[in-house]
Amino acid sequence: MIQNQIESPRTPRKVFIILSSRALPYGEKGISSLFKNVLEPIDLTLITDTEEDKKAIKETVSQLENPNLHPWHIFNQAEADERAEEEFKPYTNIQLFRQGHPCWRKITDPLLFSQDKAEMIILDPDLFFPNQFTFETTPKESLLLMWQPPNCLFPPESVIAAFEAPVKLAHHVDIGVAQVRKIIDLQWLDWFIGQLGGKDLPRIMHVEAIVWAALAMKMGGGYLDPERWLCWHRSHIKRILIKLGTPGSRLLQRENLKNAKCFHACGMSKWWVKEAFEAGLLNSFSKLDQPSQPQPFIELTRQAYDLEQNLKGLLWKSGYYSLINPD
Repeated sequence: MIQNQIESPRTPRKVFIILSSRALPYGEKGISSLFKNVLEPIDLTLITDTEEDKKAIKETVSQLENPNLHPWHIFNQAEADERAEEEFKPYTNIQLFRQGHPCWRKITDPLLFSQDKAEMIILDPDLFFPNQFTFETTPKESLLLMWQPPNCLFPPESVIAAFEAPVKLAHHVDIGVAQVRKIIDLQWLDWFIGQLGGKDLPRIMHVEAIVWAALAMKMGGGYLDPERWLCWHRSHIKRILIKLGTPGSRLLQRENLKNAKCFHACGMSKWWVKEAFEAGLLNSFSKLDQPSQPQPFIELTRQAYDLEQNLKGLLWKSGYYSLINPD
């Protein structure tokens, strides 16, 4: 059981989304569903890349229905960089990390717009909220992440570098949602990024998952209830259905959304959301305002990781993925 949880029910929840204007086709649906269905006050901070991105996102979000007038703010990378110069001045590896893949800024940039020990609910832009809901309580001293069946830690050389540091990694982490306070040990984070490769880290978005998995085991905490915080999984059956031409919106309709506070339409599924929303396929209309119990993180051991990698390698060599993956 995760202890040390506090939050006044009427205190605005501090929510962050890092996105570019390219994410707007699905991102606007996610933000719209958040504004419409969250049952508690939120204060939303959007962080983007260029000034052009900022203008496009500002124009789109300002036109969304916001019945409870939740405040929102938007900053571009240059504005974040100004804060980072001071906040991360002693931490060379963190500064370099921010300049890597844009997804990596989900770890660093909410820190720039938060007070010490303040709550940070960090959301991907491809999250959708099909029911009326409340967020879970953010722990005082630990971390909450979503759960997913597979291991999405990549690339292998970076995962192995983490094991050899040595640093423990959590298994089954999905990084669509992170709930944490501004208590992250920046000195340790800077060291860990250096162990992963520092300036030579491959510019691949999945590196973000490795860092969250390491923070999970260092800080403790657990997985958000996967029935309430549901992650789309491209299972083998779904791969076959896609190969056979099943419309993506229909695949989304098969998800159990009536019990979901949040649905992470990750991977290819995020591009099906616009059609599914407009067809009313992702609306459930339940009221989910009670807290759900997180489950403790499970460690991914080196032995288990190597076994998974060997199995994936055999499947690739056998031609299995070429057979079932979409063209």
